[in-house]
Order: sequence, then structure tokens, then C-alpha cells
Amino acid sequence: MKQYVVDAFTDHVFAGNPAAVCVMEQWLPDEMMQKIAIENNLSETAFAVKEGEHYRLRWFTPGGEVELCGHATLATAYIITRFVEPAQSTVRFDTLSGLLTVEKCGKLLTMDFPSFELRRVPVTEMLTRALGVTPAEVYLGADMVCVLKDEQQVRGVVPDQALIRQMDGLCLHVTAPGEHFDCITRSFAPKCNVAEDPVCGRAHCHVIPLWAQRLGKTELTAYQASPRGGVLYCRFAGDRTVLSGSAALYSEAELHV
Repeated sequence: MKQYVVDAFTDHVFAGNPAAVCVMEQWLPDEMMQKIAIENNLSETAFAVKEGEHYRLRWFTPGGEVELCGHATLATAYIITRFVEPAQSTVRFDTLSGLLTVEKCGKLLTMDFPSFELRRVPVTEMLTRALGVTPAEVYLGADMVCVLKDEQQVRGVVPDQALIRQMDGLCLHVTAPGEHFDCITRSFAPKCNVAEDPVCGRAHCHVIPLWAQRLGKTELTAYQASPRGGVLYCRFAGDRTVLSGSAALYSEAELHV
């Protein structure tokens, strides 16, 4: 079985967020897909099978299957439009988060994703200890979002992974206004056995609705300030968040499983 590794939300390798992609003729057992994800030890391994006109897409972290992943969706669409069906410019995925559509627009891939609803929650002493800084505000959707004062606070966070594991939400994101971008974000996912997700599309389905309303604009450029870094071109559309980014192929391999 062929497997590709794609760096997503970047136009060159060794940046962005690497995702492994397997486009298959039929499904493997769930246990085997989980073992492949653990063996890859990337934040995400995506598995896709064409079913009718759409592809069914599933995402596995080293810690288990998740219901939504942005960078691995972008990576899978990149592989399909480059190698599997190069004549196609639109790919539709049936997923645990419903129908997701990805369109190829020049060098960018544009993804139509659901927006997460956020509710404000209290700032706790445990959260301050987990981040080493007291957030200005905290919100909870599927993940926890901590709004910090500025970009330097976001870049300076050294998280306590054990404490984050005890908190609500699958992932924890810290975000602030950017110095050169509309917003800057970092993402931590110890519950998925991922200490820091290099560039997280899922995170921006949380933070873009927040910053769009706060900044009074619907078109935003976001930066994920992990050591690898990545740029996302975003549009807030109410219950949908549109994310665009580039991708770069790192490797092709044959899996002997």
C-alpha cells in the first residue's frame, strides 16, 4: 500500500504540518489503521477510500481517531488532485464532521469546514499553572481556547502537558493578535499523544470565528507559531470557516502491512 507524507500549510518541506496519507481501494481494520498512525508518529495519518462520487476520509492520531483534522484533509486533497485524479479540481469528503469540500485554486487548496461554537468559561488556577501565564479570556468548544495578551506571550508558553490532559476539550489552543498577521496561535494535544500540533486547521475553526467578530472582518491571515510554522488564509462565514493553504510533498513510500 502506498503512503505519502505531505507538509501542509506551507509551500516547502520541513515546515508546516506533516501528515501521512493513504488513499486505498478498500478499508483496513480500524486496529491496523491505528497501528500505522502510531508507527508514523505524526500528528495525523489520513485514510481515504472512494465511495461513489465522494471519498470517505478518516483521521487517526497516535492516540486515536478524531472527528476533524484540517491539515490532513488538505494533504489528502493534495495527493488526490496530484496523483490519484489529477483532472479533478474539487474533492468531496464524507467524514465524522459531515461533508467537507476542498477546491484547488492555483497553488492553494481551499477547505470548507464547520465553525465551532464557543462559550466563555472561567480562568482557573490550574490553567494558569499549565500555561505559565494567566489568560485574559478562556473559551470552550470542542477544544479549549485561551486568549493571551500578545504574540510574545503565545510564543513563550511552555505547557505542562500532564495538566492539559486533565482539562476539558480535546486540544488546547493559545491565541493572540499577531504583529504581522491578524492572529497567532499555538496548539497542544497531549490527549492525542501530540505535544504540539505544528499547524492545526481544527484550531482555526475555533479561533477564526472569535477573531473575525473581534476584529470586525471576515478575511483573516493567520499564523501558527510552532517551531515549524505555517500560514493559513481564512474566511469566516458564520457556521462555516473556510481555510486555504499550500502543501509540499515530502515522501512516497510502500507500506508492507
